Amino acid sequence: MAESPTILVIGPRWVGDMVMAQCLFSALKEKHPNAAIDVLAPAWAAPLVKRMPEIRCQIDFPLMPGALEFRSRRRFGRLLRGRYDMAYVLPGSWKSALIPFFARIPRRVGNLREMRYGLLTDIVALPDALKRRTARAYFGLARGGTFRAPKLTVDAANQADLLARFGLQAKEFVALMPGAEFGPAKRWPSDHYAELTRGMMAKGLGVALLGSKNDAEVTGEIARLAPGAVDLAGRTKLEDAIDLIAAAKLAVSNDSGLMHVAAAVGTPIVAVYGSTSPENTPPLTDRSELIWLHLSCSPCHQKICPLGHLNCLKTLDVARVAAAADRLLKVPAAA
Repeated sequence: MAESPTILVIGPRWVGDMVMAQCLFSALKEKHPNAAIDVLAPAWAAPLVKRMPEIRCQIDFPLMPGALEFRSRRRFGRLLRGRYDMAYVLPGSWKSALIPFFARIPRRVGNLREMRYGLLTDIVALPDALKRRTARAYFGLARGGTFRAPKLTVDAANQADLLARFGLQAKEFVALMPGAEFGPAKRWPSDHYAELTRGMMAKGLGVALLGSKNDAEVTGEIARLAPGAVDLAGRTKLEDAIDLIAAAKLAVSNDSGLMHVAAAVGTPIVAVYGSTSPENTPPLTDRSELIWLHLSCSPCHQKICPLGHLNCLKTLDVARVAAAADRLLKVPAAA
């Protein structure tokens, strides 16, 4: 193995998974301090990857999510020949291992998953206990090093500009992330978020509603029910969300990508779980409160409640989340 290996990582396609992938990146840098690590990922991931000091650059993934496009993968892989000594394949699909194979990267590391014999040269066992524990599973691919929680850098100048633009004061507002790209079985109801928002504003705190344009319907409903909240869904880029969350005094979120962002910038986070389990994908921080009813039907890991009642979230009362928020607000920030 070269003293300064070049490493290609085939990255995941979700924000939260990309944040958790930093557990692998930091372990690889510990093992190979002079390594150059590039990440092949969708274009949306570029601003996130730029906040990870371990990464040299992000390479745009050229294909649509879910598409096989065998010939395109072969052509793209051939363009990468001779550039990398190692590849780490984070997604579990068969097709995700094709580009490193066609690039003829000598060492190709990943979990077996979809019977990827031949495509991978180094298959790392994935115990059943880790199959849904994404951060630990990614870290395990390094086969060594220290497990470190993700830590994203913050752009202070961009943060100051955003705060001024939206009329927010650093550490005097709460960031609420009520969306979930995965599906409604991860979303605490809008009226619950609205009641929490009104309670936060009654304490003298500002409230910013963050999310992508896909979350605008949800945040718009909350803003109508809680006048005074600043609705920013669809009005900010991913890098803006990172900097705004870092400026918040507290964050409250569903199990989502922005929940992991909050943990990675050091903002205390109340995380609300429904169809998923905090045992698998918790925010990797000591400054968190994890709220989960642990009903007999959960975690089901479904996008839509298979029983049609969504009791795991609808019956999770606001008082419980508000009490968790109060506990975190009383804890002094780490030095």
